[in-house]
Amino acid sequence: MSSHPPEASRNPIPPLRVAVAGGGAAGMIAAWRAAGLGHAVTLLEANERLGTKILISGGGKCNITHAGPVPELLRAFPPAQARFLRPGLHEFDNAEVLELLRREGVVTQARDNGRVFPLDRPGSAALVTAAFEALVRRAGVAVRLGARVAALQGARPRLEALVLAGGERLEADRFILATGGASYPRTGTRGEVLGWLAALGVPVTPWFPALAPIPLRRPRPAWEGVALRGGALQLRAGPGGKLLAAHTGDILFTRAGISGPAALELSRAVEAARRSGEAWLGYAIANQGEAPLEAELLDLQGGNPHLAARTWLQRWLPERLCGPALEEAGLPADQRMNDLPRAGRKALLALVLAFPLGEPGPVDLERGEVSAGGVRLEAVEPRTMALKGWDNLRVCGELLDIDGPVGGYNLQAAFSTGYLAGCQYD
Repeated sequence: MSSHPPEASRNPIPPLRVAVAGGGAAGMIAAWRAAGLGHAVTLLEANERLGTKILISGGGKCNITHAGPVPELLRAFPPAQARFLRPGLHEFDNAEVLELLRREGVVTQARDNGRVFPLDRPGSAALVTAAFEALVRRAGVAVRLGARVAALQGARPRLEALVLAGGERLEADRFILATGGASYPRTGTRGEVLGWLAALGVPVTPWFPALAPIPLRRPRPAWEGVALRGGALQLRAGPGGKLLAAHTGDILFTRAGISGPAALELSRAVEAARRSGEAWLGYAIANQGEAPLEAELLDLQGGNPHLAARTWLQRWLPERLCGPALEEAGLPADQRMNDLPRAGRKALLALVLAFPLGEPGPVDLERGEVSAGGVRLEAVEPRTMALKGWDNLRVCGELLDIDGPVGGYNLQAAFSTGYLAGCQYD
């Protein structure tokens, strides 16, 4: 946890003019921290309210962070991202975020899976946003809503100004970019800043969809709302091909494809496989191998020949899917065990060993909970969020090439990197 108090009296640096672009999780924390250190801070937000994306996180209930000690949180990220985030998470961890909210009257609770939410009540996400906004305004930050950045003006090693839509130039001593990624553009995160930074010579990785629903080439809209649980979503190089990736967790059928925890986690790998060649999805429901399952079916054929195949399938699949699944496998809905041919037995086994979902369609970047890609981490000083080679420019939050798993990890990364961006101006 941070040992640095926010009071200006503890800051030996003369007050600076600090411009923060982006009023989301990272931007609000950066502005609050910089103002608490005595700097004159202006926070620019393109929307007409702060924290728009916070309001929709966690399905609108606001998954604030993830419980557990810092080493546990870091293990959730890929190794390179974890190394980069380590200073920030140690400086401003999940306990400090929750303590800030507690002081503003927001009561939180950790679920069994470690995800931390405000107490479930109407407007719980709005309470979180309002708490951070109260911190920002009480710190003396000048908040400008409806102020969209249209261009960056300057050249390495100094940024001179932010140019706003309408032509206004906002000059400052220090600039913090917290403009987010490219997902959910209706929240204002259109991702154009990444291109501007690339034009200034900053190393970037193009935006890529992550934590997004996966469309299917052959969707099952009639199955919308039905979940497959207790198994693993598998990505293969074509039907029956090499296993490329898998994620244990539930999936949920949508009108266009699948969503749910396993689909979101695997979406980046699915889109990469789809772009590079064949990609095929299946959902492994049974945690047994083929041999014992086939032996079980053979026993049933001998000992309970009049048992309906659909009845056996209900052990693994929701009842609503059993009839349609049998038809997809080429078996009649009233198939009995006594006349189940060998090919039919194999088809029945395939439904539970790797329920065939088929070829994925293009994963929509704009529907992801976060965007993969962003400013490359090697271009950023991890203890300050300063862009290397720049004297007065910092980046934080989803603008960085960080994409953790579902569960509050990405918001925590935004809080921690925003905090570092807002301090240490020596």
